[in-house]
Amino acid sequence: MYQFLLFAGDPKSGGGSIQLVFLGLMIVVFWLFMIRPQAKKAKEQKKFIDDLQKGDKVVTIAGIHGVINKVNEDGTLSLEINPGSYIKIEKSSISLDWTKQINKTVEEKK
Repeated sequence: MYQFLLFAGDPKSGGGSIQLVFLGLMIVVFWLFMIRPQAKKAKEQKKFIDDLQKGDKVVTIAGIHGVINKVNEDGTLSLEINPGSYIKIEKSSISLDWTKQINKTVEEKK
């Protein structure tokens, strides 16, 4: 029984250092797989929103397809959904993924 205690680690001799290393590794893995990709995606979305211009074909997060008619100073867009039909929407409601997909499909047809 005494030999078993020697292999298990003496609580007085700092056996908790392995637990701290393990906790640190868990934090690093969490950062690599969760926080970092989300921050990268958010940065890409912000750049996309800032670069929107008149004439861009976009898709909203609600699935509305249209062409940007006007970029307003208050963070909104005037979106032409049919010839002569306009709606005012927030810039943040434009879907990066769906807009890329629709523009990719248009480029493939050319």
